[in-house]
Amino acid sequence: MNKLKTYFNWSSGKDSALALYHLLKDERYAVDELITTVNSHYNRVSMHGLRKELLFAQTDAINIKSSIIELPEMPSMEIYEQKMLETVSRLKTEGFTHSAFGDIFLEDLRTYREEQLAKQGFETVFPIWKRNTKELLLEFLDLGFKTIVVCANSKYFGEDFVGTVIDKNFIDNLPEGVDPCGENGEFHTFCFDGPIFKNPIPFTIGEKVYREYDSPKTNNAICKSDKYGVWYCDLIP
Repeated sequence: MNKLKTYFNWSSGKDSALALYHLLKDERYAVDELITTVNSHYNRVSMHGLRKELLFAQTDAINIKSSIIELPEMPSMEIYEQKMLETVSRLKTEGFTHSAFGDIFLEDLRTYREEQLAKQGFETVFPIWKRNTKELLLEFLDLGFKTIVVCANSKYFGEDFVGTVIDKNFIDNLPEGVDPCGENGEFHTFCFDGPIFKNPIPFTIGEKVYREYDSPKTNNAICKSDKYGVWYCDLIP
């Protein structure tokens, strides 16, 4: 059977890692490339704030071809969609037909992805869609994955939270209303070991930094004011 040529939208975090794990086990798909968006101003993974060097170490350990999409610090939707179109067009010429994501339950985001990719003739795959997020996190840990919190919304967390390696006690200590997988953007992680890696990714914990951003006008998840704060934990290769 000819497998469906698929690229995976790789964020560097735990949900991506678990979704990729399941996709690699699905014999219908051939995952031939990982795509990650990077903030070109800081040379770090978008949203996560992870150094590009650690991203490359991570994708090397996964042993799947990877590429990045460089975005400005605060891209407009027009710039974002143009950059994505350039990459998707290239992938289409290389025979890719499917695009996979680690999303779990954000309906609006899934609809947006499906509509944008359908315009280019792509089908979408969501390997962990609608799974219970507590069960997902426990499965992730039981499989031997390891991950560390690299950024967190200051509405819910302080400086001490970033830099935490997630374990099974993690869920019980989350503030009320925070999703166990941070699916509403409460926190993001860097996955540094697990069954999809040929070796763990070495790093040391560096500086913790607080930054404030203008709230997206269309954000209906966690940002209700004009500004929101994020704590970052720098990881050093």
